[in-house]
Amino acid sequence: MKPAPYAAAMDTIAFRRARVADLPAIIALLADDPLGREREDVSLPPVPAYGAAFAAIDSDLNQLLAVVTEGDRVIGTLQITFIPGLSRQGGLRGQIEGVRIAADRRGSGLGHRVFDWAIEACRSRGCSLVQLTTDRGRSDAHRFYEQLGFTASHFGYKKTL
Repeated sequence: MKPAPYAAAMDTIAFRRARVADLPAIIALLADDPLGREREDVSLPPVPAYGAAFAAIDSDLNQLLAVVTEGDRVIGTLQITFIPGLSRQGGLRGQIEGVRIAADRRGSGLGHRVFDWAIEACRSRGCSLVQLTTDRGRSDAHRFYEQLGFTASHFGYKKTL
C-alpha cells in the first residue's frame, strides 16, 4: 500500500491554542472556500472586528480556538465551544465549528487527525456529546463527518442579523 502523500510530514504536525499572531492565517483559511470567499475579508492588517472576536474567544474559558501547525506554518484551524446545559443530565457539549484545512493538505488524512484531536479535547473536558453544524451545500463534508461517526440527527436553523 502506498503511503499518503504527506505521511512523513504528519509527524511534524502540532496542535495548539491560537495566538493573535495566527489571526491572518486563520482568516485566510476561513476565506479559502466558496462560502468563505463571500464572508471573509483577508486584507492586512485584519479588520478590527477580527481582533475583537479573537480577544473575546481567547478570554472565554469555554472557547478553544486552535490551530494545526507544521513548523511555523498554520495549516488548519477549528474552534470548540464547550456548552454547559441541563439536558443529558447536565452534560457538557463540545461544539466544533470553523474547521478548515489548507488547500494543499486536503485529502492527506489531516482532517481525520484534526477531528481525533478535537474529540479528545472534548472528552478531556468532560463532554458527553460532540456536535457540529455544516452548510447543507457541503456534501463532501457531510460524507466525511459520517465517516467519522457523526449522525445527521437534527435540522438546524440560522437567521442572519
